[in-house]
Amino acid sequence: MARWAPLEQQRAWLATYTPGLRVAESGRVTAVGDGIVWVAGLPSAAIDDVLEFEDGSQALVCQLAEDSLGGILLRSSGGLATGMQVRSAGWQLTLPVGEAVLGRVLDPLGGALDEREAPDCVERGPLDILSPPIVDRDFVSRPLFTGNRIVDTMIPIGRGQRQLFIGDNGLGKTTLALDVVLRQRDQGVRCVYVAIGQRRASVAGVLEALRRGGALDYTCLVAADAASLPGLQYLAPFAGAAVAEYWMRRGQDTLVVYDDLTTHADCYRELSLLLRRPPGREAFPADIFYLHARLLERAASLSRARGGGTMTALALAETHEGELATYIPTNLISITDGQVYFAAPLFSAGILPAIDVTRSVSRIGGAAQPPAIRTEAGRMKLDYLRFLELEVFTRFGAKLEASIALQIHRGRLLREILKQAPRMPQAPELHLAWLVAFNEHRLDSRQPADMADYLHFLTAEVPALDLQLGSGRSRWAAAMTALTQRWEERRPPAAEAAS
Repeated sequence: MARWAPLEQQRAWLATYTPGLRVAESGRVTAVGDGIVWVAGLPSAAIDDVLEFEDGSQALVCQLAEDSLGGILLRSSGGLATGMQVRSAGWQLTLPVGEAVLGRVLDPLGGALDEREAPDCVERGPLDILSPPIVDRDFVSRPLFTGNRIVDTMIPIGRGQRQLFIGDNGLGKTTLALDVVLRQRDQGVRCVYVAIGQRRASVAGVLEALRRGGALDYTCLVAADAASLPGLQYLAPFAGAAVAEYWMRRGQDTLVVYDDLTTHADCYRELSLLLRRPPGREAFPADIFYLHARLLERAASLSRARGGGTMTALALAETHEGELATYIPTNLISITDGQVYFAAPLFSAGILPAIDVTRSVSRIGGAAQPPAIRTEAGRMKLDYLRFLELEVFTRFGAKLEASIALQIHRGRLLREILKQAPRMPQAPELHLAWLVAFNEHRLDSRQPADMADYLHFLTAEVPALDLQLGSGRSRWAAAMTALTQRWEERRPPAAEAAS
């Protein structure tokens, strides 16, 4: 029995062990380096089998040749060398799953990275498993609120959806993903954050943000930093999916953040080239699309017959110079149900979050959006898109008609409303409140600089209204008229204040 086998497998093996003659295959290491090991022998070994070396190292079989096999190292003692004996461990990769992993930092094999004992879990989940078939799935019908004004109104996400956050490095993708996780507090959603190939300082920053936001009570962090073996970085997103699937198949709602799949693709390309696989476009192996498709297809909304659980996947991807037509971005866009695009010009202009609504889309999230917000947001989005088209002409200093000037003024008000600082998620009732006020033209007499104070006022006053999303629009309109009047009495227009 392999010494690294799960404890329950070792106990089961001991309970049924009987002395007797046994025949086992044994191979030897012919080459090792850069996270790859080549082994001669072991003719019965198959893809995804775990290999155990005499020094305690472990590898995963990923390449089969006529007279040898190639594996990616998962654990290395540092003393692995050619000539060492190796044998098949007799089991495939699993990791502990269950409530005990909440608040923990784990590596992709289930080992503890937070200086605590390994999580005490009864069950273990396979890292790689088939996604739920079509007959076990249901329509995405319930919203997953992110707390962000732009996403929840114009790019809604449903529970069970696969949404892509894409843009250049440093534009706020990770910040928004963390805000989404923090918004799930008290929402009954279990979260898994997967950090792939990041610097240790970045992983520590993510952990600290989750701790400060009180999110560790319902979140598990799976990390394979840049210093870890490439094999662990390759397995990290599959480990995160396995942790979330445990809850999904028990009827619970889960959220998985993959940060990020561009790094994951680069790692897989490195391993594939070292395993002597033929390169394709941009030197990626031919199965890179299948790799990410089989990962993201595990996100689903299960039918009631299967418990009704959901797994929502937020996949992060990096572009270079805003180019969306490169290989990995186009693959991920075609696999997912929509994308949130982060634009560098918006970030440079101080418009945060730097989400370009003209290039962002949610293909199925609208079906899960509350009807009241969907109706109001549809009107607002048309005004905002019209403003983006008209604003170009204002650069020439031309004299504008009164109707055009009003549209541009309302667009600038809306742009200020849509700005949102990090770590400040908002409830959907607040979204509906400012949407109704804007669509009712209650803010037209104000200046863009007043919107931050107005939103702060709504944050304090709207919860006291005790209005639900399903309340009639007339009630919301009357309430917002009264609230706006109270705000105006407290804060006179800028022209009166200056006089």
